[in-house]
Amino acid sequence: MFIDSHCHLNYKGLVEQEREVLARARANGVQGMLNISTRESEWDAVIGLAEREPAVWASVGIHPHEADQHGDMTSAKLVEKARHPDVIGIGETGLDYFYNYSDREQQQACFRQHIVAARESGLPIIVHTRDAEEDTARIMREEMEQGAYSGVIHCFTASADFARIALDLGLYISLSGIVTFKNAKDLQEIAQTIPDDRLLIETDSPFLAPVPHRGRTCEPAFVSDTARFLAELKNIEIESVAAQTTSNFFRLFSKAA
Repeated sequence: MFIDSHCHLNYKGLVEQEREVLARARANGVQGMLNISTRESEWDAVIGLAEREPAVWASVGIHPHEADQHGDMTSAKLVEKARHPDVIGIGETGLDYFYNYSDREQQQACFRQHIVAARESGLPIIVHTRDAEEDTARIMREEMEQGAYSGVIHCFTASADFARIALDLGLYISLSGIVTFKNAKDLQEIAQTIPDDRLLIETDSPFLAPVPHRGRTCEPAFVSDTARFLAELKNIEIESVAAQTTSNFFRLFSKAA
C-alpha cells in the first residue's frame, strides 16, 4: 500500500476527472491521499472531498505565494478549521524566494502563524521552501525553541545541509517525482542518506510527474513510480519502501490513523 502524502486534487487537470483519478490511484495500490490546500478559499472544497471519500484527508494552509493575499491569517483561524475530523495537517506553508510572488516579510510572518497553529493543534506542519533555506531553517529553529512541533519538508529539493537541519529538528522529508529525473543526481545522493523512518513519498500532483510519465499531468497513481525508483536507488524491495513510507505517514499524521 502506498500513501500519496501531498497532492492537489482540486487543481485543474485533476478536479475535472475526480472519480477517475481516485479510481486509478486505488487500482495502482495508492490507498491514501493527503489533499493539500494553498489558500483559504480552497479549504471548504478540500475538506468536502475528504468528507466524501475514504482515506482522502485534508490540510488547511496558505502557500507562501498567497501570503500577501492573506495578511489577516492567524493561528487561531487555522486551529479552528483544523478541528474538523478530516483535517490532519497544517499547510502547505513556508517560504519561496524563487518567484517572490509575496513580500518576504509577509511570507515569514504567515509561516510563523502556521507553526504556532501546528504547535497548538498538535498537527504536523507541511513546509514548502524554495531558494529560502537560510530563513526557513532559522525560523524553524527559533520556533522549535518556543515549543516542539512536528512536520515534513515536502517535495524536498534543498541541500544536504538543510536536510540535516530538518532531520535534527525531528522533521520528516518527503520526496516527489523530481528524484526520478535524470538531472537530479544531487537529490538522489541525499535521498540515500535520509533515515528510513523519516521518509515520505508524494506526487505534488498535478505537477512534477515522475519518470516514465514526464510531460503528463501528474496524479496520485504515479506515487508508485517514485517508490519503485527509490527501491532501485536503495537496492531494496519496493514492498519495503511501501511499508516504511506508509508507516511513517501514519506516525507523523497520527490523526489519520
